[in-house]
Amino acid sequence: MAKLCSLFSGSDGNCTYISVRGVAFLVDAGVSARSILNALEKRGYEKEAVKGIFITHEHTDHVKGLKILLKTLNVPVFASEKTLAALFEKEILTENNITVAVDGDFEVQNIKVTRFATSHDCEGSSGYRFNLSGTCSVAVCTDLGFVSDEVLENLKGCRGMVIESNHDLKMLRDGPYPHELKLRVGSDHGHLSNNACAAILPTLFKSGTTRFILGHISRQNNTHAVALSCAKAALMDIGAVAGEDYLILCAGQYGCEEVVL
Repeated sequence: MAKLCSLFSGSDGNCTYISVRGVAFLVDAGVSARSILNALEKRGYEKEAVKGIFITHEHTDHVKGLKILLKTLNVPVFASEKTLAALFEKEILTENNITVAVDGDFEVQNIKVTRFATSHDCEGSSGYRFNLSGTCSVAVCTDLGFVSDEVLENLKGCRGMVIESNHDLKMLRDGPYPHELKLRVGSDHGHLSNNACAAILPTLFKSGTTRFILGHISRQNNTHAVALSCAKAALMDIGAVAGEDYLILCAGQYGCEEVVL
């Protein structure tokens, strides 16, 4: 049985749990190590099953707890070469840690993983696709300003995914952020809007995706109801019915319920 669960999601910290056949991975560690370990225990996930941590990029909301967490888990850290370099520079990682620079396809614990590039305002930003068993793949893809061809091709065919639906365009425009921050969030190196996310959902559904977790939802420039409405409307346009043809959830700061694939 494969599982996908957002433990934490949003600007205050991100961490996703993926497991199959007793092997588990974390994607990002953006809250305190104690919070992550407590979340694993609360959900009945054994920390000993975690065999690796995948880092999407070096921003604090994705790596805040990594340094301390590695003292408990002592597992390899997988990331792009540029992300690893940034983490060493910030002294989040040291020579005592096990690190693996990745790009394209590789294998971990007999599970094929694909690292693909995402567009964010840091070098080496990544998304990940995990082929858990047979035709069952999942992906984690947040913190991107737009959906490139590379991103879309790596998301196609995944049964489930965490996909960014960060902001509503009007709420961002009229919201409290300073002008410069609004420009950053809405740029090609910022975050994915509800509209941009919704635009690719029909293609993903037709490719076989039936489990969507909307992640990194802004508390200032979005709501779960608005994000869900936008996503469901796009899928409704192709005749897909929520709860029958697909499952869609919103991940809040403390994540969401697990998805069994």
